[in-house]
Amino acid sequence: MVKRLLLMATGEVLLEKLKESLSSVLPISTIVLLLTFVLVPIDSGLLLAYLTGTLLLILGMGLFTMGSDISMSPMGTHIGSTVIKKRKLWLIILVAFLVGVLVTISEPDLQVLADQLGGSMDRNVLIFSVGLGVGIFLVLAMLRIIFKIRLSIILLIGYAATFILAFFAPQDFISAAFDAGGVTTGPMTVPFIIALGVGVASISSDRTAEEDSFGLVALCSIGPILTVMLLSIITKSNAVYVPYVMPQIDNSQELALTILKQFPEYFKEVAVALLPILVFFLIYQFIVARIKKKPLLRILTGALYTYFGLVLFLTGANAGFMPVGYFIGTKLGSFYFRWIIVPIGMLTGFFIVRAEPAVHVLSVQVENITSGTITGKHLLVSLELGVAAAVGLAMVRVLTGISLLWFIVPIYLAALILTFITPKLFTAIAFDSGGVASGPMTAAFLLPFASGACEAAGNVVITDAFGLVALVASAPLLTIQILGLIYRIKTRKPRQSEEPVQNTSTEQVENETLLM
Repeated sequence: MVKRLLLMATGEVLLEKLKESLSSVLPISTIVLLLTFVLVPIDSGLLLAYLTGTLLLILGMGLFTMGSDISMSPMGTHIGSTVIKKRKLWLIILVAFLVGVLVTISEPDLQVLADQLGGSMDRNVLIFSVGLGVGIFLVLAMLRIIFKIRLSIILLIGYAATFILAFFAPQDFISAAFDAGGVTTGPMTVPFIIALGVGVASISSDRTAEEDSFGLVALCSIGPILTVMLLSIITKSNAVYVPYVMPQIDNSQELALTILKQFPEYFKEVAVALLPILVFFLIYQFIVARIKKKPLLRILTGALYTYFGLVLFLTGANAGFMPVGYFIGTKLGSFYFRWIIVPIGMLTGFFIVRAEPAVHVLSVQVENITSGTITGKHLLVSLELGVAAAVGLAMVRVLTGISLLWFIVPIYLAALILTFITPKLFTAIAFDSGGVASGPMTAAFLLPFASGACEAAGNVVITDAFGLVALVASAPLLTIQILGLIYRIKTRKPRQSEEPVQNTSTEQVENETLLM
């Protein structure tokens, strides 16, 4: 009877998650479909691959988000809370570093970016250097929480170092380095690291606990930029774009064979991604903190949902969205009115955020931690506006070849200035959101779209198309901090009114306390 009720509950949750993923993927899928009907006709084989990819995307996101809720998030929360309780600084540093490295080298987004880069730097060296950067900065993030260091100070120092290094790094590596910072915080990393922050902050009983829950993803995005730039300077490496090869699919049978060939690759890739995290968690659980049998089995079951969900999601994104994105970009980039890619890019950027699995994880965490003060809807709208503007700027770069630094330096400078006047909670959420917005859909659709348009326009892909992920990661820093300023103004209005203080509602007082 109990097992039947559990199965029914699991089925209801999965159905709810599938509905959420359908509502997330449907808008961007519809827009892309309309583009193929109106502006860029595609052959039936490619259309069939796209529709199949969309279906896999919906199923994969539903399974992944459910698995993340019952597996990845509890794992991170448990590790974070127990390691702080031990009150041993060396253990905190060791655990944070290992978690940062292991989670990052297994990140599927990073694998996608590394596959599109060639040159004198070895692929595995690139991936490990990114993991090293995340490990170091996750340690800094944990120390920030313990010693109550203001997030904006570390962000200011980190990005100052980043922009100084950018003047010494090889020009063809600058865009790739900034993109590495964006793709690092993807569907595998975000749930674990955010939950780790929640677990660490849960031990604190003061009013900064909510602020401390966020900011880990933000700092982890800086590390890869610094390490990749340093590595390129030391080794004097060069970066080369690996051209995308369009699959030849003429009928449904060829499509089925193509997908069946890809499934084993992603089964292996995601297994390699998930296994180090699970092994580390099990070792940690048996040595440091013991979870009871039933919660442990639930976590392991959730890991299976996460595994199969991510396999389906990545197969759908790479088998359906990547070839269509590259094809549409190539055709639009060769138009006489090629500037049309700017508004089209902004439109796709606006809706593609909803299809990023990590965005949903962050939205739930934000709404829970802030007790509904910041709703998932407000956060999503802020992300959509920011990403739309960022993709528009990226398309301008694709057509003009303007250096990434001319765009990204002013954005980060404005965002860092805002950290001193925006409520601290919004600052942490804003910088976390930047990494979350640039997930697998950005790497698998928007980057090939920009690369195709850049090739067709006759510009250099490695310098002019790469950097899109970095711009997508930077835009929410402004939009969400501006949202924070709006909330601050709204919560101050009751205090400036002529009504007595005792008439102020309990909810308003709680919101003021949270945001001030």
